Amino acid sequence: MVERVEDGVVTLFLAGDVMTGRGVDQILPSPGGSTLRERTAKDARTYVSLAESVGGPITRPVDFSWPWGESLAVLDAAAPDVRLVNLETSVTRSDDYALGKGIHYRMDPGNLPCLSAAGLDVCALANNHVLDFGERGLLETLETLAAAGLRTAGAGRDEQSAWGPTTVDVDGRRRVLIWSVAVRSSGVPDGWAAVGDRPGVALLPEVSLASAAGLAERIRSSARPSDLVVVSIHWGSNWGYEVPQPHVEFARRLIDEGVHLVHGHSSHHPRPIEVYRGRLVLYGCGDLIDDYEGISGYEQYRPDLRFLYLADVGAGSGELLRLRLVPMQLRQMRLRRSGAADVHFSRVLLNEISQPFGTRIEADTDGDLILLPA
Repeated sequence: MVERVEDGVVTLFLAGDVMTGRGVDQILPSPGGSTLRERTAKDARTYVSLAESVGGPITRPVDFSWPWGESLAVLDAAAPDVRLVNLETSVTRSDDYALGKGIHYRMDPGNLPCLSAAGLDVCALANNHVLDFGERGLLETLETLAAAGLRTAGAGRDEQSAWGPTTVDVDGRRRVLIWSVAVRSSGVPDGWAAVGDRPGVALLPEVSLASAAGLAERIRSSARPSDLVVVSIHWGSNWGYEVPQPHVEFARRLIDEGVHLVHGHSSHHPRPIEVYRGRLVLYGCGDLIDDYEGISGYEQYRPDLRFLYLADVGAGSGELLRLRLVPMQLRQMRLRRSGAADVHFSRVLLNEISQPFGTRIEADTDGDLILLPA
């Protein structure tokens, strides 16, 4: 049993991409416009039909909590101190489709209770879809999330707000500071960078030791010695398990500079996990919620399998005490607990891809996966 925060432990719920736009938006109580400008799909309801073709009919509208499914009971039982996801969807009624993009994601503001249903604390917004509907769409996203009490990081009305951290107070005595940044390799256009008074995202110029040192300098200017510091980063390609060496060096440099946890995302499936100098690096959390069910072409990656990441971190040291991964599966655009065969598959896969980093993951009797640092 891991002691709670009053005894020096902070529990963080971390997840990768939450994409509540497009098809997911269409099954919720307040669906927005369904028009798409994609090469192969012109209506967002196409993705609902694809999901139904493999999972069965979805009776619409669903409840706002539907996409989270059985994950909500897991989160309620775990009672994490901080809940952080990468929200890869604009929340807007704007029709300012970003030019030159093949895919656009938006959720109608009327469906915001879908995010509130999971009790989220922070939405990382430095990603390649938050400006899919222009600056007007970004500003509406920021306003809508703020009005609902959801903190954001990584995007803002200007450069200063985009690059600043968001703060979560834990038990009135400790703070968790979260920075959200993106890199070009995840598909973020250069023109989306917040510069001066221009709205946009916190976009790193490159993935390098120099850029890590620059980010670390920003962090030192805001963080207190007692703060827990998390960097949430949107990087890399959609598919593939390999972690580029510059990403490894970047993450390790952040840890060397005092960051306590690196929360990576962008790929549609999990990437390796590392514990470096006692601190957790998630190179890619994979998707959590999306409308990809029924899309063919990448079945070998089992993108239907997802994880809830629950990290117990020492409040004073920032060291990882335990990581619990709860295996989930997407079916009918709803998360449910994975069956025994899929839990086994997930454990074998994570051990195989994380082996170069010396990471070992075991299964417990509840069907969860556990990483205990050496």
